Amino acid sequence: MTPKAVYWDMDGTLIDSEPLHDEALVTAMRSVGIAPPPDLHERVLGIAAWPVYEMMRDEFGLTLPYDDWIRRKYSHYLQHAPRLQQRPGALEIFRDLQRMGVVQAIVSNSDRLIVEANMRAIGIVEPGIKSITRNDVQEGKPHPEPYLRAAWLTGIDPADTVVMEDSATGSRAGLAAGMRTIFWPERPATGPDGAHVASTAEDVRQLLGML
Repeated sequence: MTPKAVYWDMDGTLIDSEPLHDEALVTAMRSVGIAPPPDLHERVLGIAAWPVYEMMRDEFGLTLPYDDWIRRKYSHYLQHAPRLQQRPGALEIFRDLQRMGVVQAIVSNSDRLIVEANMRAIGIVEPGIKSITRNDVQEGKPHPEPYLRAAWLTGIDPADTVVMEDSATGSRAGLAAGMRTIFWPERPATGPDGAHVASTAEDVRQLLGML
């Protein structure tokens, strides 16, 4: 049964942006003399900017104020964002759901300027598409607030929605909001209990028809 609404995570789910996020973070770290650890990607995947800053401060001795730090990271990201591409198969699913009349929204742990840059890169800045960013809520993922805000904005019962996520952090947020959640990681990974795991875009299509 097709859901009434599908709420999409952005980074890594709709757009192949995680490598650029990693690149921007590494560039910012090296600019202040911090060597990135080998497991950096796994440690920051799906995490909002402020908790990452706290990790840099508490574990790596970062002394820059937050505004100076994030300016370094975002300057690099925004410079290169126009070259970003959709995650293979994701935008086709998004457009098919549009044609079917399914309500959709973007729900991201990134700040608004990053989300809007990503939306421009893949061509989904258009009337009627709602987006919820880290700037719009008090609590970011894995807290359910971002997805519950999407349900409130679209006027759809959480039980009638599906969440699309590539990270365990985001998947936990969708599940905590009482929404059916598809965990579609870019790399093989174990999702949280209760999430439906997809390996390919075709898996996603099948799950959307079943949930």
